[in-house]
Amino acid sequence: MPAPAPRQSSQTGVRAPRRGEHDKVSEVIIHDDENFERALRRFKKKCEKAGILSDLRKHRHYEKPSERRKRKENAARRKQRRPRVV
Repeated sequence: MPAPAPRQSSQTGVRAPRRGEHDKVSEVIIHDDENFERALRRFKKKCEKAGILSDLRKHRHYEKPSERRKRKENAARRKQRRPRVV
């Protein structure tokens, strides 16, 4: 009798991509006359614009809905305290 297949735990840290997250693959094509440092700079800028690192940091740990609500409320309070520049 073959050994049973290992079960996938719901807490493996791997989650299914949400709608619209499939297009977050950043790709940089290095041209013949371009050095590596410049291509790396372009790649980092592209990742920053796509929000890949911030998304990773946000999903590093599970955040309970109550914690998310508190964080958003605190951010709104901080935003209101800032002086508006017109």
